Amino acid sequence: MEFNYQDERFADLQMLRYRLNGFEKLTLQQKKLVYYLSKATLFGRDITFDQFGKYNLRIRKMLEVVYVDMTMMRDSDDFKALEVYLKRVWFSSGIHHHYGCEKFKPGFSADFLRQALHQVDACKLPLKSGETVDEMCDELLPVIFDDAVMPKRVNQADGEDLLLTSACNFYDGVTQAEAETYYEQQKQNETMPDTPPSYGLNSTLVKENGEVKELVWSANGKYANAIRHIIYWLEKAREVAENEQQKTVISALISYYQSGCLQDFNKYCIEWLKDHDSAIDFINGFIEVYGDPLGLKGSWEGLVEYIDEEATHRTQTISSNAQWFEDHSPVDPRFRKPVVKGVSANVICAAMLGGDEYPATAIGINLPNADWIRAQYGSKSITISNITDAYNKASKGSGFKEEFVDNQETRDLIEKYGDVCDDLHTDLHECLGHGSGQLLPGVDPDALKAYSSTIEEARADLFGLYYIADKKLVELGLVPDEMAYKSQYYTYMMNGLMTQLIRITPGNQLEEAHMRNRALIAHWCYENGDAIQLVKRDGKTYVEITDYVQLRALIARLLAEIQRIKSEGDYEAARELVERYAVKVDAELHAEVLERYKKLNLAPYKGFINPQLMPVFDSNNDICDIQVNYGESYAHQMLRYSAEYGTLI
Repeated sequence: MEFNYQDERFADLQMLRYRLNGFEKLTLQQKKLVYYLSKATLFGRDITFDQFGKYNLRIRKMLEVVYVDMTMMRDSDDFKALEVYLKRVWFSSGIHHHYGCEKFKPGFSADFLRQALHQVDACKLPLKSGETVDEMCDELLPVIFDDAVMPKRVNQADGEDLLLTSACNFYDGVTQAEAETYYEQQKQNETMPDTPPSYGLNSTLVKENGEVKELVWSANGKYANAIRHIIYWLEKAREVAENEQQKTVISALISYYQSGCLQDFNKYCIEWLKDHDSAIDFINGFIEVYGDPLGLKGSWEGLVEYIDEEATHRTQTISSNAQWFEDHSPVDPRFRKPVVKGVSANVICAAMLGGDEYPATAIGINLPNADWIRAQYGSKSITISNITDAYNKASKGSGFKEEFVDNQETRDLIEKYGDVCDDLHTDLHECLGHGSGQLLPGVDPDALKAYSSTIEEARADLFGLYYIADKKLVELGLVPDEMAYKSQYYTYMMNGLMTQLIRITPGNQLEEAHMRNRALIAHWCYENGDAIQLVKRDGKTYVEITDYVQLRALIARLLAEIQRIKSEGDYEAARELVERYAVKVDAELHAEVLERYKKLNLAPYKGFINPQLMPVFDSNNDICDIQVNYGESYAHQMLRYSAEYGTLI
């Protein structure tokens, strides 16, 4: 039977499925390891919901009770609108859009929800001690329905207090200035300045009795119940680890979760980097900082993976030549690494997604994020082949290229080279881009503040764009010929200048770091040379690249400047670049792009339904196999996750 990658669609979202290719070839021990790590991954779900908004867990629970219990209303327009809203809440781990960060507008009324809540069993509702249903509604309904209450999860508007205007739950009653001062004092008091912690990564910053303090996320602190469940399954995973180093890695992560000490997190990262022999690997913890307007707090995420051995040949070719790429980078030699250490890269199959990696997930990851660990110990990069394959399968025959690429020659280039170059650019971005370059001595890794994520993503993308056009890649057998890179240059510039605008609500500016990064690169290259043109034909705007060689030279210039900004910690230059090129949206072009895209009847965002891993037991009640079920519906999976992995409400 042919595997069906596409599943249901709602709002601006298309749900997909991904296959666990080759899972059946894993040993029983490896399958059990994947299963236990997957349980640890799913038990972090409630943490992410709470991090993304202080009311998210209660709102989710409240809506789920109505959705399950009020079956007699299913044919009403209000109920159907509530169902879509709840599915969006599940998808985004809260009431704000997973990408644009703006609050969802419900298609049902507050009166409808209040009446429904009075009809369900109050014992099932997330009522506080002694609270009535009406009191709960008075607190939570304005959060859902009032546009002025918590309108943005992450606000990046220049000149505003980014903490007081963001709904994310990393700070409570603390201003931006107070938070920046708090962490600056920590850095000044650091007793191990050569191996600093990732300040603020695993804590909520609060003000109590006028004093700013941290509530640490640990097995004995905030989120303790969820973290203790994660530790339980990590301990089970340690029992079936593939080798001693993997056991050491899992033990180090458990120790960090128990202590909440960020120096223990550093130790875990270093041990994790030493594990090169395991077929199974995982990410579990407070990792990426895009959800924090200051770029400090790590959103909880989980990923379980196993190596795609055939495809890994590509990434290993790149990583084994890492020093050549670093030495030939167009940046100032002062900002290059004299010796590139510990770069490893694999193509993997995702086996389970969790937290901030679910249902929407990255297609490539490079960790750890600490610059000093990268410099001394290297990094690990992954490209997720079965996720990329699902995206590619779902996009075939969509009509997108025909609408936005106006000449057959370019469409043929994209058809011939697009998938290869997309994968390769991701590999270069993750394997080498993030790991390239170095800070000058004494430069604060957090010097770029709110602009750090955009600058870092631009740096890695530019590195990949510069080298994808290099003859070295033909020599290494990574691209078939010297024409292939043109497909990537065209689609990247078209996306940055035009087509990514399908993800923006009219009237809004760009705020998400990856979108800003792509806009920065495309608009800078457009305005600082004549290699790119925007042309009108039959009332439609198209991107035209007139000089690919010049475009590569522009990319080299911008890479050199972005690396300088990063290496020197030049905040003002970062601010100038981002605010000038990466934020503003041309309203007229935006309206045109939205209208053209609407006619294609496509969903601009995609996410995934996880496979269900089901243990099979023998007569002694021991696990004898792990079966994979792909048949679970999105709603069933979300409700099951809330029931099985709901630890914080």
